[in-house]
Amino acid sequence: MNWTAAREGVTIALDALRSNKVRAFLTILGVVIGVMSVVTMAAAVGGLRTSILDQIKAIGPRNFVLQRFDGSGIRVDDGSGKPPWWDKPKISPAEVEMLGRLSSIRSTTTSVSTSAEVRVNSTSISGVQLLGRSPGWVDYSSGDFVEGRNFLTTDESAAEPVIVISRELARSLYNGAPAVGKRLRVNGAEFVVVGVYDFSANIFAQAQKNLAVIPTSSAVKRVKVTPDFLSVLVVPREDVSQEQAIDDVTAALRISRGLKPTDESNFAITKQQEIAEQFNKLTGIFFLVLVVLAGIGLIVGGVGVVGIMMISVTERTREIGVRKALGATPREILWQFLVESMTVTLIGGTIGMIFAGFFSLMIRTLTPIPASIPLWAVLSSLVVAAVSGIGFGLYPANKAARLDPVDALRYE
Repeated sequence: MNWTAAREGVTIALDALRSNKVRAFLTILGVVIGVMSVVTMAAAVGGLRTSILDQIKAIGPRNFVLQRFDGSGIRVDDGSGKPPWWDKPKISPAEVEMLGRLSSIRSTTTSVSTSAEVRVNSTSISGVQLLGRSPGWVDYSSGDFVEGRNFLTTDESAAEPVIVISRELARSLYNGAPAVGKRLRVNGAEFVVVGVYDFSANIFAQAQKNLAVIPTSSAVKRVKVTPDFLSVLVVPREDVSQEQAIDDVTAALRISRGLKPTDESNFAITKQQEIAEQFNKLTGIFFLVLVVLAGIGLIVGGVGVVGIMMISVTERTREIGVRKALGATPREILWQFLVESMTVTLIGGTIGMIFAGFFSLMIRTLTPIPASIPLWAVLSSLVVAAVSGIGFGLYPANKAARLDPVDALRYE
C-alpha cells in the first residue's frame, strides 16, 4: 500500500468537500441516513433483547406458562366470527391445585391482569396496571421491596383485600409518606397496602410505572377481574427436566379434561425460550426492512459519490496527464481516486454514527430501553461505508486511470 498516495487522496478529498460544501452535503446525506438508521436500530434492539433476556432469567428459563389458548401466532379468520378461545375451557383453580400436586412440579403461580382506577381520598389515578398473582410472584420478578412485605398464602386462600403497589404509584398517592397500612380503593373496592415494591429493574414495569399486585382470588372476587384468561407460571423441580415437567402437565390436564389420544389439546404451553425466539424473529423482520431502507440511502449516496468523483476527474484531467507524463502508473491513479471516494463515504459513515450515538442516548434517557451501540454495528458500518466508497468510486477511478496522457495534457 502506498501511504503517500493514500494521504494525498484523503487530503484532496477533504479539499474537494470544503470547496463544494452543498454538493458534498448532498453526496454524503444518503450514507449518513443509512448508517444512522442501522446503528440506531441495532442499539435499540440490542437494549430490548438484553432486557427481555434479563426478564426471562428472572422468571426462570426452565419455567413455562400454561394458558387457555396460544395467542402468540398469526391467525387467519375462518369466517365463523368466533374468537380463537371459544372452544377452549378456561383454566380452573382446581386444575391449578392439581398441577401443584404433581411430583415433577415445584410450584404454580397464577396470573390475571386488568387496568384499574386507584383512589386515595381526592387523588385518583386511572390506567393502573392491576396484576392478580399468587404469593410466589415475587420470586420471579425483577425488583425488591422498599417498604412492607408481600401478601401471604392465607391472604390468597381467603381473598383478603391486601395490595402491593409500585414505588412510583406510592409516591403519586402518598407524596412520599409511608404507604404500608394505608387504605385505598381499586375500582371502588377497598384494599390495605401491605408492601411497596420497586419494579425498576424490569423494562416492562418501567414502561408502565403505576402497577399494583393483589392475590388472584381477590382480583376475581373483589375487583371482578375475569378469570377467563388466567395463566399459570409452572416451575419444575430442580431435579426434573423442563420436557418431563411439560409432559406431566400435559398428561394430567388431558386426563382431567377427558381428551382422547386423537384429540387436540385444548390448552397451550409456552416456554420462555419460545418468547425469545419470537422476539428474534420479529427483530429480524425489522432489521431486514431497515437494511433495505439503509441500502436505498447508500445507493442514493453512492450515486452522489459517482457524480462528485466524475466532476473531480473532469476538473483534474490536466493534473492526471501531468502525473502520467512524470511516470505515474494507471494503478497509482486508480488508487488515488478510490481513496478519495472511500474518504467521502467514511466521512458520511462517521457522521451517521455520531447521530446514531445521540439518538441512542435519547432513547436510553427518555425510554426504559437500555439502548447502547454494539461494537459490531460500529465496525460493520465503517466496513460498509468503505466498501460502498470503493464500489461507487470504481468507475470514475477507472476512467481517470485509463486517460491518455497526451489527450489529458491538451484538455482545457
